[in-house]
Amino acid sequence: MNDGHREAADPIADRLSCVDWTRVTDQLVTRGYGLLPHLLSTARCERIAALYEDATAFRRRVIMQRHAYGRGEYQYFCYPLPDVISGLRNALYRHLAPVANAWYEALRLEPRFPATHAEFLARCHAAGQSRATPLLLSYGVEDYNRLHQDLYGEHVFPIQATVLLSDPAREFSGGEFVLTEQRPRTQSRVEVVPLRQGDAVLFAVRERPESGPRGYRRVTMRHGVSRVRSGRRRALGIIFHDAT
Repeated sequence: MNDGHREAADPIADRLSCVDWTRVTDQLVTRGYGLLPHLLSTARCERIAALYEDATAFRRRVIMQRHAYGRGEYQYFCYPLPDVISGLRNALYRHLAPVANAWYEALRLEPRFPATHAEFLARCHAAGQSRATPLLLSYGVEDYNRLHQDLYGEHVFPIQATVLLSDPAREFSGGEFVLTEQRPRTQSRVEVVPLRQGDAVLFAVRERPESGPRGYRRVTMRHGVSRVRSGRRRALGIIFHDAT
Protein backbone atom coordinates (compact mmCIF):
# COMPACT_ATOMS: atom_id res chain seq x y z
CA MET A 1 0.00 0.00 0.00
CA ASN A 2 1.24 3.51 -0.80
CA ASP A 3 0.06 6.45 1.28
CA GLY A 4 0.39 8.68 -1.78
CA HIS A 5 2.24 11.35 0.16
CA ARG A 6 5.95 11.12 -0.56
CA GLU A 7 7.82 14.33 0.24
CA ALA A 8 11.09 14.28 -1.69
CA ALA A 9 12.16 17.60 -0.14
CA ASP A 10 11.69 16.26 3.36
CA PRO A 11 12.92 12.64 3.53
CA ILE A 12 12.77 11.13 6.98
CA ALA A 13 16.12 9.39 6.59
CA ASP A 14 17.81 12.74 5.94
CA ARG A 15 16.16 14.28 9.00
CA LEU A 16 17.32 11.41 11.17
CA SER A 17 20.87 11.62 9.82
CA CYS A 18 21.04 15.19 11.18
CA VAL A 19 20.00 14.14 14.70
CA ASP A 20 22.61 14.37 17.45
CA TRP A 21 22.44 10.67 18.27
CA THR A 22 25.04 11.00 21.01
CA ARG A 23 22.67 13.32 22.86
CA VAL A 24 19.64 11.10 22.22
CA THR A 25 21.54 8.00 23.35
CA ASP A 26 22.57 9.78 26.53
CA GLN A 27 18.94 10.70 27.19
CA LEU A 28 17.86 7.10 26.69
CA VAL A 29 20.56 5.86 29.05
CA THR A 30 19.98 8.41 31.81
CA ARG A 31 16.20 8.94 31.55
CA GLY A 32 14.86 5.97 29.63
CA TYR A 33 13.62 8.23 26.84
CA GLY A 34 14.97 10.58 24.18
CA LEU A 35 13.35 13.34 22.16
CA LEU A 36 13.43 13.97 18.41
CA PRO A 37 11.90 17.46 18.01
CA HIS A 38 10.10 18.33 14.76
CA LEU A 39 10.65 14.89 13.25
CA LEU A 40 7.50 15.19 11.10
CA SER A 41 6.14 18.31 9.45
CA THR A 42 2.67 19.62 10.31
CA ALA A 43 1.39 18.61 6.88
CA ARG A 44 2.73 15.08 7.22
CA CYS A 45 1.26 14.75 10.74
CA GLU A 46 -2.13 15.76 9.42
CA ARG A 47 -1.98 13.27 6.55
CA ILE A 48 -0.95 10.41 8.81
CA ALA A 49 -3.69 11.29 11.33
CA ALA A 50 -6.26 11.31 8.48
CA LEU A 51 -5.39 7.67 7.71
CA TYR A 52 -7.37 6.76 10.84
CA GLU A 53 -10.57 7.00 8.81
CA ASP A 54 -9.34 4.56 6.13
CA ALA A 55 -10.45 1.13 7.31
CA THR A 56 -8.44 -0.60 4.57
CA ALA A 57 -5.17 0.59 6.16
CA PHE A 58 -5.67 -1.39 9.36
CA ARG A 59 -5.90 -5.00 10.49
CA ARG A 60 -7.52 -4.46 13.90
CA ARG A 61 -9.33 -1.79 15.92
CA VAL A 62 -9.15 -1.86 19.73
CA ILE A 63 -11.61 -0.10 22.05
CA MET A 64 -9.60 0.38 25.23
CA GLN A 65 -12.56 0.23 27.65
CA ARG A 66 -13.38 -3.32 26.57
CA HIS A 67 -9.98 -4.56 27.75
CA ALA A 68 -9.46 -2.28 30.80
CA TYR A 69 -6.63 -0.51 28.95
CA GLY A 70 -8.10 2.91 29.66
CA ARG A 71 -10.42 4.95 27.44
CA GLY A 72 -10.06 5.71 23.76
CA GLU A 73 -9.15 3.53 20.82
CA TYR A 74 -6.36 2.58 18.48
CA GLN A 75 -5.87 0.71 15.22
CA TYR A 76 -3.00 -1.52 14.10
CA PHE A 77 -1.81 -1.01 10.54
CA CYS A 78 -1.80 -4.02 8.23
CA TYR A 79 0.96 -5.03 5.84
CA PRO A 80 2.08 -3.57 3.53
CA LEU A 81 2.52 -0.46 5.65
CA PRO A 82 2.05 3.02 4.17
CA ASP A 83 5.37 4.22 2.76
CA VAL A 84 5.82 6.92 5.37
CA ILE A 85 5.30 4.47 8.25
CA SER A 86 7.57 1.83 6.76
CA GLY A 87 10.27 4.38 5.98
CA LEU A 88 10.16 5.84 9.47
CA ARG A 89 10.29 2.40 11.08
CA ASN A 90 13.25 1.26 9.00
CA ALA A 91 15.22 4.48 9.40
CA LEU A 92 14.71 4.68 13.16
CA TYR A 93 15.71 1.05 13.62
CA ARG A 94 19.08 1.59 11.92
CA HIS A 95 19.96 4.27 14.47
CA LEU A 96 18.54 2.42 17.47
CA ALA A 97 19.97 -1.06 16.87
CA PRO A 98 23.43 -0.10 18.27
CA VAL A 99 21.75 1.33 21.40
CA ALA A 100 19.66 -1.83 21.80
CA ASN A 101 22.74 -4.01 21.49
CA ALA A 102 24.60 -1.95 24.09
CA TRP A 103 21.64 -2.36 26.47
CA TYR A 104 21.53 -6.12 25.92
CA GLU A 105 25.26 -6.40 26.47
CA ALA A 106 25.01 -4.44 29.72
CA LEU A 107 22.17 -6.67 30.94
CA ARG A 108 23.78 -9.86 29.58
CA LEU A 109 20.80 -10.64 27.39
CA GLU A 110 20.62 -12.46 24.07
CA PRO A 111 20.24 -12.38 21.14
CA ARG A 112 21.86 -9.29 19.63
CA PHE A 113 20.01 -7.25 17.03
CA PRO A 114 20.93 -7.22 13.34
CA ALA A 115 21.84 -4.02 11.51
CA THR A 116 18.67 -3.74 9.42
CA HIS A 117 15.03 -3.90 10.35
CA ALA A 118 14.31 -6.37 7.54
CA GLU A 119 16.68 -8.85 9.17
CA PHE A 120 15.05 -8.36 12.56
CA LEU A 121 11.56 -8.82 11.11
CA ALA A 122 12.69 -12.04 9.46
CA ARG A 123 13.65 -13.29 12.92
CA CYS A 124 10.25 -12.27 14.30
CA HIS A 125 8.34 -13.89 11.46
CA ALA A 126 10.30 -17.13 11.77
CA ALA A 127 9.11 -17.27 15.39
CA GLY A 128 5.47 -16.72 14.40
CA GLN A 129 5.42 -12.96 15.07
CA SER A 130 4.18 -11.79 11.68
CA ARG A 131 1.41 -9.26 12.37
CA ALA A 132 2.21 -5.56 11.98
CA THR A 133 2.40 -3.53 15.20
CA PRO A 134 2.65 0.16 14.13
CA LEU A 135 -0.57 1.84 15.22
CA LEU A 136 -2.57 5.04 15.31
CA LEU A 137 -4.09 6.05 18.62
CA SER A 138 -7.10 8.33 19.00
CA TYR A 139 -8.25 9.96 22.25
CA GLY A 140 -11.26 12.19 22.91
CA VAL A 141 -12.36 14.08 25.99
CA GLU A 142 -11.86 12.06 29.22
CA ASP A 143 -9.86 9.38 27.37
CA TYR A 144 -6.54 8.08 28.70
CA ASN A 145 -4.17 5.12 28.41
CA ARG A 146 -3.17 3.11 31.48
CA LEU A 147 0.49 2.42 32.18
CA HIS A 148 1.59 -0.60 30.17
CA GLN A 149 4.30 -2.32 28.13
CA ASP A 150 3.96 -3.29 24.45
CA LEU A 151 5.10 -6.92 24.42
CA TYR A 152 3.81 -9.13 21.62
CA GLY A 153 5.86 -12.30 21.65
CA GLU A 154 9.24 -13.88 22.28
CA HIS A 155 11.23 -11.31 20.31
CA VAL A 156 11.14 -7.77 21.72
CA PHE A 157 13.11 -4.81 20.44
CA PRO A 158 13.82 -2.82 23.64
CA ILE A 159 13.05 0.67 22.32
CA GLN A 160 9.94 2.07 20.64
CA ALA A 161 8.72 5.45 19.41
CA THR A 162 5.63 7.63 19.61
CA VAL A 163 5.03 10.66 17.40
CA LEU A 164 2.43 13.24 18.45
CA LEU A 165 0.29 14.02 15.40
CA SER A 166 -2.10 16.55 16.94
CA ASP A 167 -1.22 20.08 18.02
CA PRO A 168 -1.60 20.57 21.81
CA ALA A 169 -1.67 24.33 21.29
CA ARG A 170 -4.92 24.24 19.31
CA GLU A 171 -6.39 20.72 19.04
CA PHE A 172 -6.45 19.29 22.56
CA SER A 173 -5.47 19.84 26.18
CA GLY A 174 -4.24 17.32 28.72
CA GLY A 175 -3.21 13.99 27.22
CA GLU A 176 0.40 14.19 28.40
CA PHE A 177 2.76 11.31 27.60
CA VAL A 178 3.78 9.68 30.89
CA LEU A 179 6.60 7.29 31.80
CA THR A 180 7.25 5.49 35.06
CA GLU A 181 10.37 3.66 36.11
CA GLN A 182 10.81 1.16 38.91
CA ARG A 183 14.25 0.47 40.33
CA PRO A 184 14.84 -2.47 42.66
CA ARG A 185 13.77 -1.74 46.24
CA THR A 186 12.65 1.84 45.52
CA GLN A 187 9.34 3.56 44.77
CA SER A 188 8.38 4.35 41.19
CA ARG A 189 9.44 7.61 39.55
CA VAL A 190 7.11 9.42 37.14
CA GLU A 191 8.19 11.51 34.16
CA VAL A 192 5.83 13.67 32.09
CA VAL A 193 7.30 14.18 28.62
CA PRO A 194 6.26 17.44 26.91
CA LEU A 195 5.57 16.93 23.22
CA ARG A 196 4.63 19.28 20.40
CA GLN A 197 3.07 18.33 17.08
CA GLY A 198 5.60 16.34 15.04
CA ASP A 199 7.86 15.54 18.00
CA ALA A 200 8.89 11.92 18.55
CA VAL A 201 9.75 10.34 21.87
CA LEU A 202 11.92 7.22 21.98
CA PHE A 203 11.57 5.14 25.12
CA ALA A 204 12.25 1.77 26.69
CA VAL A 205 9.63 -0.88 25.96
CA ARG A 206 10.13 -2.97 29.09
CA GLU A 207 13.40 -2.21 30.86
CA ARG A 208 16.67 -0.39 30.48
CA PRO A 209 20.08 -0.80 32.10
CA GLU A 210 21.26 1.53 34.83
CA SER A 211 24.78 1.58 36.20
CA GLY A 212 24.95 0.81 39.92
CA PRO A 213 27.60 0.05 42.53
CA ARG A 214 27.57 -3.65 41.57
CA GLY A 215 27.34 -3.26 37.82
CA TYR A 216 24.25 -2.76 35.71
CA ARG A 217 20.76 -3.31 37.07
CA ARG A 218 17.40 -3.46 35.31
CA VAL A 219 15.04 -0.51 35.55
CA THR A 220 11.47 -1.49 34.65
CA MET A 221 9.63 1.03 32.46
CA ARG A 222 5.95 1.59 31.68
CA HIS A 223 4.24 4.27 29.64
CA GLY A 224 0.78 5.75 29.21
CA VAL A 225 -1.22 8.90 28.45
CA SER A 226 -2.93 11.13 31.00
CA ARG A 227 -6.57 12.20 30.71
CA VAL A 228 -7.47 14.35 27.72
CA ARG A 229 -9.34 17.38 29.02
CA SER A 230 -10.55 18.82 25.71
CA GLY A 231 -10.37 18.18 21.97
CA ARG A 232 -8.94 15.15 20.18
CA ARG A 233 -5.42 13.75 20.41
CA ARG A 234 -3.94 11.43 17.81
CA ALA A 235 -0.53 9.80 17.88
CA LEU A 236 1.52 7.33 15.88
CA GLY A 237 3.13 4.40 17.66
CA ILE A 238 6.17 2.69 16.11
CA ILE A 239 6.95 -0.73 17.60
CA PHE A 240 9.80 -2.57 15.92
CA HIS A 241 8.89 -6.16 16.79
CA ASP A 242 5.83 -7.76 15.21
CA ALA A 243 3.04 -9.61 17.00
CA THR A 244 1.99 -13.24 17.16
